[in-house]
Amino acid sequence: MKIVVIGGTGLIGSQLVRNLAARGHEALAASPNTGVNTITREGLAAALDGADVVVDVANAPVWEDQAVLDFFETSGRNLLAAEAAAGVRHHVALSIVGSERLPENGYFRAKVAQENLIKASCVPYTIVRATQFFEFVGGIAQSATVGDEIRLSPALIQPMASSDVAAALTDAALAAPVNGTVEIAGPEAIPLDDLVRHFLRATQDPRKVVPDIHARYYGGILSDRSLTPGENPRLGAIRFEDWLAQAKAQQASR
Repeated sequence: MKIVVIGGTGLIGSQLVRNLAARGHEALAASPNTGVNTITREGLAAALDGADVVVDVANAPVWEDQAVLDFFETSGRNLLAAEAAAGVRHHVALSIVGSERLPENGYFRAKVAQENLIKASCVPYTIVRATQFFEFVGGIAQSATVGDEIRLSPALIQPMASSDVAAALTDAALAAPVNGTVEIAGPEAIPLDDLVRHFLRATQDPRKVVPDIHARYYGGILSDRSLTPGENPRLGAIRFEDWLAQAKAQQASR
């Protein structure tokens, strides 16, 4: 099949393109870097010509609430209209577990808006909601840092490796549309403050993690249900400790 990966040069997209090519499919990495822009529609129709499946893993280039919403709504409308015109048979989109449970977070609100556009479209679809990625833990720590302290909620989080996300998206792209949502998560749940504490220890970072049930996570107050999946999610194989060890080994070999 010809499978177009929107955001195909990023963290998830580049792995997904490799996975699909390894299975014998024509995988096209579509992004502004490769001449395909879902905001301006530049190169979009040509990229989708003859495509069977489109996987949208694009990330917004901005974080301001209204700008993120504008990005996902404009990109989503343009992409879905182009898919309908091209006769694409399956739209797969990466979204976020718990996005509707943290309405204070502008990025999460934008992902909900994107999901609603997909559900209203005539293109058969599968929405894959993933938990937070291991690769983002350093950024989470930085966002919660004040001085030499990191104040974080002890609420549960069930993060996963980006390679497990890409593997799940590969399988979704090659399967029939479910016209619904599936959830994917890491193999184990862990309190957010403990997760970051493990990360700091592994990276020899001296900052102190302070548990605080009132600490906000990108604007929202967390509970144990906020960022964890519902029943019967697909679980990734890679544990956080194993990912940390692998990342450390890769860094040492450079």
